[in-house]
Amino acid sequence: MQKISPFLWFDGKVEEAIHYYTSVFRNSKIKDVRNHPDERPGKKGQVFTATFELEGVEFMILDGGPYYKIENPAISFFVKCKDQAEVDELWDKIAEEGTPSRCGWITDKYGVSWQIIPDALGKCLGGADPAGAQRAMQAMMKMVKLDVAGLEAAYNNK
Repeated sequence: MQKISPFLWFDGKVEEAIHYYTSVFRNSKIKDVRNHPDERPGKKGQVFTATFELEGVEFMILDGGPYYKIENPAISFFVKCKDQAEVDELWDKIAEEGTPSRCGWITDKYGVSWQIIPDALGKCLGGADPAGAQRAMQAMMKMVKLDVAGLEAAYNNK
């Protein structure tokens, strides 16, 4: 059992969002869906709460109304990618209707922020060569979607 789960507050579009998120990530599934109680005017039959799983992490989502909004990337989801192909796949799906930022950050169409980060970044920034790590950091700062070959070339001074 996962003890702590991310909880997303939405104002409508919960059903759309759970199908979107489970389509972006390969290893995902919808676990539980509950509709609004019948006494909620205009909401009958719409999804009220749901749980879904992305890459082994359970998320909860709520149609809580207009009281709270996802407004900035102060909280984001850090996604570790094994290679450039995985970075490209996830980035392209989220960028389709999202807003790319820099350094691997992207905001999806619902306002949720993601960091799509290749394992190579950690290897370059934490490598034995401090000058190489600094070059990789400078290269990363100029990137929007992270480029493994570019990071490695900067680290290796090529």
